[in-house]
Amino acid sequence: MAAEDKHKDEALRELQLDSTQVYRGHFLDVRRDRIRLPDGAEAAREYIVHPGAVMVVPLLDDGRLLMERQYRYPMGRVMLEFPAGKLDAGEAPLRCARRELLEETGYSAREWAHAGVLHNAIAYSDEGIEIFFARGLTAGERRLDEGEFLDLVTHTPAELDALAASGAMTDAKTLIGLLWLQRWQAGAWVLDWQPAA
Repeated sequence: MAAEDKHKDEALRELQLDSTQVYRGHFLDVRRDRIRLPDGAEAAREYIVHPGAVMVVPLLDDGRLLMERQYRYPMGRVMLEFPAGKLDAGEAPLRCARRELLEETGYSAREWAHAGVLHNAIAYSDEGIEIFFARGLTAGERRLDEGEFLDLVTHTPAELDALAASGAMTDAKTLIGLLWLQRWQAGAWVLDWQPAA
């Protein structure tokens, strides 16, 4: 980052004065901070501290994508998503991606590529979702967590594009995964494939 950009960033920085934990649940940590704004005034920021997560874009040999249909309680409906899950404390993102793919779908992958990270709710959460691609899939047995219910489905990239265009598929991480897939398939973005360890 250029020195000029760093200076511009510093001119926008908000300084934490104190922090209060408002709620601590099984996996969410809600905070309310008192901050100093760039002009010296004070304000409050409420946000969620999140342990981080992974999402896997599983590519079947025939070009279709392995997807999940899962009821999401806050939305009150079934959502179409790529497999994803929360990082356990101290867990490496690739290890989590491999675990989640196996647990939720029963598949393991011969090759993996780390695409990047997305921050899907920057106004109220620090959650980062690490995006992985998996190919050379081999079917196995699912190991769903207790209380986890989901259906596996497959779609072509064109079908997913149509679902996104119509508004039928609205999950942010899945839309970003589709974008990354399309850019990679077009040759515009690179994926560095590595064999599974």
